[in-house]
Amino acid sequence: MKIFIDTANLDQIKKAVEWGVCDGVTTNPTLVSKENLPFEELIQEICRLVPGPVSVEAVSTQAGEIIQEARGLAKLGENVVIKIPMTEEGIKAIRVLAMEGIQVNTTLIFSPIQALLAAKAGARFVSPFVGRLDDITHEGMALVEQIMAILNNYGLDCEVIVASIRHPLHLVEAALLGADIATVPFPVLEKAMKHPLTDIGLERFLRDWSKVKHK
Repeated sequence: MKIFIDTANLDQIKKAVEWGVCDGVTTNPTLVSKENLPFEELIQEICRLVPGPVSVEAVSTQAGEIIQEARGLAKLGENVVIKIPMTEEGIKAIRVLAMEGIQVNTTLIFSPIQALLAAKAGARFVSPFVGRLDDITHEGMALVEQIMAILNNYGLDCEVIVASIRHPLHLVEAALLGADIATVPFPVLEKAMKHPLTDIGLERFLRDWSKVKHK
């Protein structure tokens, strides 16, 4: 399973790249708004740091405007992927952009049929939001399982990005399902690395090592 970092913070991205676990990045308007850099400069720097896809969200709502905006965003880096919300206008734009060779990540997916339609329109990625479904007592991972089964049934060239991950257990569940990608907030990735028994074990090894005699 590939791991994307769901952030626009350069320091977090640099750390994840140094750890060797960053296969890509997803951003959105909320994440970008938290960073004190001009938008274009920020995206270009992220693209420079990250070898894999960098999702950048279009904020236009009409198909023609989405297409024009996406063409401009795609010029910010060779690895830019355009995030487009799952709407009727978004689907129209996805079809055109896919034919132009611009990769699209369809975001705000909350049902399996939404994912199927996005994939048929030409989306390279679909992003089901598991945490937001869990928040309203729907099982987010069940949606991921359904989407993966449907896409596999028809051999559609579209990868599933498990999004809206809230805790390390979501990451485990995504991996058990065989999801293509999980996009993870940096704090969740930090938590996923840690276990109290690891800390206790390391402390004991170091304490015992200090008692070992050396020449």
